[in-house]
Amino acid sequence: MSNHQPVTGTPATPQEAAKSLGLISETPAAQDLICFSHLRWNFVYQRPQHLLSRASRHFRVWFREEPVVDNRSWLEVRPVNAQLNILVPHLPGGTDAQTQQTMQRKWLDELLTQHQITDFVAWYYTPMALNFTEHIQPRLTVYDCMDELSAFRGAPPQLREREKQLLQQAKLVFTGGQSLYEAKKNLHPSVHAFPSSIDNHHFGQARLGLADPADQSSLAYPRIGFSGVIDERLDIALLGELAKRRPDWQFVLLGPVVKIDPASLPQGPNLHYLGMKAYEQLPAYFSNWQVALLPFALNESTRFISPTKTPEYLAAGLPVVSSPIRDVVSTYGECGPVWIADGAEEFERSIAAALADPGSMCWKRIDAQLAQSSWQQTWKDMHDLIEDQLQVARLSQFSATKAVTV
Repeated sequence: MSNHQPVTGTPATPQEAAKSLGLISETPAAQDLICFSHLRWNFVYQRPQHLLSRASRHFRVWFREEPVVDNRSWLEVRPVNAQLNILVPHLPGGTDAQTQQTMQRKWLDELLTQHQITDFVAWYYTPMALNFTEHIQPRLTVYDCMDELSAFRGAPPQLREREKQLLQQAKLVFTGGQSLYEAKKNLHPSVHAFPSSIDNHHFGQARLGLADPADQSSLAYPRIGFSGVIDERLDIALLGELAKRRPDWQFVLLGPVVKIDPASLPQGPNLHYLGMKAYEQLPAYFSNWQVALLPFALNESTRFISPTKTPEYLAAGLPVVSSPIRDVVSTYGECGPVWIADGAEEFERSIAAALADPGSMCWKRIDAQLAQSSWQQTWKDMHDLIEDQLQVARLSQFSATKAVTV
């Protein structure tokens, strides 16, 4: 009897061939993942937190934030759990840019040495991190392009050049929406669209009729809500006009005010700025609204956005009235419960329609769509792509080592 197994097919890829020969294990080669982010972990809970918390099930994750300016010079390492650590550089006020980069490079090198990080994935949200990471040698570089940062107010002038450099270095590029994918797909051979996903169970709690939060409970009805960062992307003139046109509607805004003067925000007895809320609190607020808003300005900073709040509102059972943001229109704008409006008059008319009939005929289709776009599935699809690239890298390393020893 022959000891050879019958051949039933040829492996389709080099990594499959290597696996069949026992040269590559099913476990990814890298043990650590270092993320370089322009956002803070304890800021609005969004894409980076959803993805990197799930990544910590497969890697030891180091999430590096933008520096904090204070009177000390050190790298704070703040554990979230055994597999996830937040890195916060502290820089003295008045430190020039070159010194900042030198210090951050030094701290990064010390971190790699101290924690024996030798085989890792580098995950970038901001290309500007290349200023102090050009020298590191990750097993794999991933660029998760969640926004067109160069279009944001106050963007560094060298950001576009740094992004070109990052696109050359990265093996995988993820985009935060379809529009951003269209803008980047010809700039790199492996670009993948991963639009905003949803924690359906979390926001679905809002449909159960949760208790009204204390700072909202005294407000009259109907309530028209917005949740998110209040910055240059929000059309504050539109918001002010709506509040004037409909003094009988209460407009509730949750979120931090960033990069704009709070004094520039419209004021009125039916405008309520309740500040940033914890992610865990949001379903209770949503549960006591009647309509949710996406009142974005149409400018360069909103050209490629894919608002995370759209699926969150919908999972909470809220009809949505949105500016004609391209990704909202293409994904949800075919029928209610999503209304697309341009200008105060259309917004007023659409809100009134949503209050009268919150799109009951289309909820079944929307719920089915939301069920297919969980953060868990998004991370699984990303991780599969990462693992494939890690296996390719390991095969390449094995081939190089074999060539040297032969």
